Amino acid sequence: MAWRNGCEEVAQSKPLFLTIYTVVIIGIVVSFFYVFSAIYSSNNLLSSPSTVSSSFSHDNQPPRDQTLNISQPEVIHNVPPPYLEPQNASIKSLWDVPPLDKKMPALETFRLTKELVQQRVKDNVVIVTFGNYAFMDFILTWVKQLTDMEVTNFLVGAMDTKLLEALYWKGVPVFDMGSHMSTVDVGWGSPTFHKMGREKVILIDAILPFGFELLMCDTDMVWMQNPLPYLARYPEADVLTSSDQLIPTVVDDSLEVWNEVSGAYNIGIFHWRPSESSKKLAKQWKEMLLADDKIWDQNGFNDIVRKSLGPSVGDDSGLVYAFDGNLKLGILPASIFCSGHTYFVQAMYQQLRLKPYAVHTTFQYGGTEGKRHRLREAMLFHDPPEYYNPPGGFLSFKPFIPKGLLLSGEHNVESHFALVNYQIKQIRTALAIASLLNRTLVMPPLWCRIDRLWYPHPGVLEGTLTRQPFLCPLDHVFEVNVMLKKLPEEEFGPEIAIREYSIIDNPSLPSEVKNSWLDVQLCKEGTPDCDASDNTTLGGFLKFPKHSNEETFMKIFSPFKDVKVIKFSSVQDAFTGFTNKEREERFRNRVKRYVGIWCCVLDHDPGHIYYDMYWDEKPGWKAIPPQTPEDDHPPW
Repeated sequence: MAWRNGCEEVAQSKPLFLTIYTVVIIGIVVSFFYVFSAIYSSNNLLSSPSTVSSSFSHDNQPPRDQTLNISQPEVIHNVPPPYLEPQNASIKSLWDVPPLDKKMPALETFRLTKELVQQRVKDNVVIVTFGNYAFMDFILTWVKQLTDMEVTNFLVGAMDTKLLEALYWKGVPVFDMGSHMSTVDVGWGSPTFHKMGREKVILIDAILPFGFELLMCDTDMVWMQNPLPYLARYPEADVLTSSDQLIPTVVDDSLEVWNEVSGAYNIGIFHWRPSESSKKLAKQWKEMLLADDKIWDQNGFNDIVRKSLGPSVGDDSGLVYAFDGNLKLGILPASIFCSGHTYFVQAMYQQLRLKPYAVHTTFQYGGTEGKRHRLREAMLFHDPPEYYNPPGGFLSFKPFIPKGLLLSGEHNVESHFALVNYQIKQIRTALAIASLLNRTLVMPPLWCRIDRLWYPHPGVLEGTLTRQPFLCPLDHVFEVNVMLKKLPEEEFGPEIAIREYSIIDNPSLPSEVKNSWLDVQLCKEGTPDCDASDNTTLGGFLKFPKHSNEETFMKIFSPFKDVKVIKFSSVQDAFTGFTNKEREERFRNRVKRYVGIWCCVLDHDPGHIYYDMYWDEKPGWKAIPPQTPEDDHPPW
């Protein structure tokens, strides 16, 4: 009505007033349009994906899952008002590599401050990991996985200046932890390892008072989905933690049933909201560890959180009161926030038809090299292009396993070793051929009938979803860290490089490797087209006589030294041995150390059983643990 009256007044006014009214109305419309356009453009800018530099890209990179996750508006209870300055208004692009002529900023620039964290925060959340230079490739994998999912609100803590400088020059957001730590791998359980744990607690205690939510992660884990929408489903939680739970307490993607969880809370992945209870927990946890350097950070967390546990927070929240009786704790489902066991052994997420968010490389036996190899087997690790195209090319083979060894009879220690030993013998031959031809061996997938743990068990833990038989990680049988270690050539012969079984299927494998292929089929000497003097091929296919010696291998395969992949249909009875007995002995010294132990037999001390690379040369060999202390040594 007011607008209509105004128009009638204008119509009855003089021309001058008509002109003024018209200009005013047009000005209002134009101003409204301009403001709306500016807001719309700003929103588009904030939601645009980060640019990833070509310095860490791969050809044929697999498309990442882009499933849209919509979370409910987050409500934080009993939390002080968040920092009120605009967040993420001009968040710097990741992988924005500084120009080469730019000088490295002063170290003080990277000091952890509220303002530095503020630059990375989005929706009041920051994701943080940390490490030293020895874990550079893990950190780059961690960063790459998040940026592929368009998650950019994270920071990396550098425990040494070498890592800090390396990440800065790659355009990765980094801060200085002031740890002055060694740049080498410290090893699990070492004093420096425990120092790293204390640094984590100090970091949590430092960031929470800034008022931001904190998703703290170890570097030996990778992301497969953006976790933030999932965490936002539990706005009342003060702390959400992963765990070492091996038996599922739920079969969907809800939180574990807290009073059915028997595994330790694992601090490799956990989310903190800046409530008074969580800040109090972080402070007491830090004080506990600084007062006693013998306490492992994870054990300390479990002890202090479980001081008071229960009751549940409501009927269906999935949360439990813990610590001081006020802290609301939730336990992330191990089926989708996976441990090394629920992901690599049980494949729990597959059996429950769920999509995992993360995997943490726990429950493994090969040190840092074993963690890396597991992620590579799952095609979750990002390596530089040269990893996929090694000098000399690849040697691959198709393993043969009789059905009876895999499926018949009971799944027990004896049937397990019969199955694994049958595979070990083939791998031993393949290692010899790879050494002879100076090629990188693609390890085959490995089948096991029973699990490996640190303590006595019946083969598979009751209540877990481990299937029998199952594809087991290489470190269940082989000492991956030894296989990848530089050993003196004068004692152990030439190095034999290996790769994970999945590398041939990895989308990062360059086309020049995929398109340079020779299939080799073993044949019986004297049969048609099976002539050791003939090295002709038809369509990338070659017949090769069984029981060939070193000279025959060198003669037939020398013309194919530029072929990237040579794949044998089988290696059984392919190689009679090295002509040079000294080389043979050095090869034996090397590969004997490649196999580890299985653990552990019930009601026997010691309960472990050594694998033996040359088990077939020992008549009457049996899968039994050492009978005396003198017998408790590897079969070298």
